[in-house]
Amino acid sequence: MDGNGTVAGGHDAVEARVIGVRIAYDGSGFSGYQIQNERRTVQGEIEKGLERLFSEHIRVASAGRTDSGVHARGQFISFLLENRSIPAAKVAVALNTRLPGDISAITSDEMPEGFHARYSALQRVYRYYLHPGTARDPLRDRYVWRIGRVPSIAKLNRLASCLIGYHDFTIFASSRDTTDRRLRTIDHAAFFPEGDCIVFEIAARSFMWHMVRSVVGTILALEKAGSDESVLKGMIASGDRSLAGETAPARGLVFHRVIYRSENMLAPGRVPGVVRPVTHVAE
Repeated sequence: MDGNGTVAGGHDAVEARVIGVRIAYDGSGFSGYQIQNERRTVQGEIEKGLERLFSEHIRVASAGRTDSGVHARGQFISFLLENRSIPAAKVAVALNTRLPGDISAITSDEMPEGFHARYSALQRVYRYYLHPGTARDPLRDRYVWRIGRVPSIAKLNRLASCLIGYHDFTIFASSRDTTDRRLRTIDHAAFFPEGDCIVFEIAARSFMWHMVRSVVGTILALEKAGSDESVLKGMIASGDRSLAGETAPARGLVFHRVIYRSENMLAPGRVPGVVRPVTHVAE
């Protein structure tokens, strides 16, 4: 395959399509998204499914690499596909026949040349689900963090407001995260009720490993202690990881959606049904 995504040789070069697929999964049974030797991963199962479907190994790119136990309803993947036997819009349906029950391909489409699920993304949105109850619920507890109390959403949001903007978030970096890039811009961070849960939603172009879970645990601890915004601002400014609260468990975290520019989401010549004027949300 040459640099333009075509297969060289002969007079009839085959141009590979860029296929984008929205993926949802229950992360409980996976050792994270990214392929690991001798471990069950989301990427591994998707690539096995594609190989079963098209009889060739296809490497996929993803919008985000979720950790072990983290779920997704708006993960987005892309890959080059030379096979034209299945229309792009039907790839998701066909792929589902080759995927295990804890992964689902929701939608699929042909993307423009050069589109990449990771590098074309403008913003990633995560949601964390908290439940105030104390009684165990076997049908829900793999998807929420049961905190056993009713926190003040107003106080939680005052603390969350400290995250907005461009900051050094070293305080929320995992001790096992070796990256030296700790500067991030948070576009949105807020708590809100949803049914009998409290949901924390946060949006940024990128996050550090375990960052969202560390943020949730820290804000909950500060709210419980009655601390105000000045305390969290001081903690962030200090960069002292030891000041952060408990890292929230993976089971409550969901990769909710990823946002791309609308012009990067539509193949040349396509006439969209409904497209936002600036961005397209893969959800």
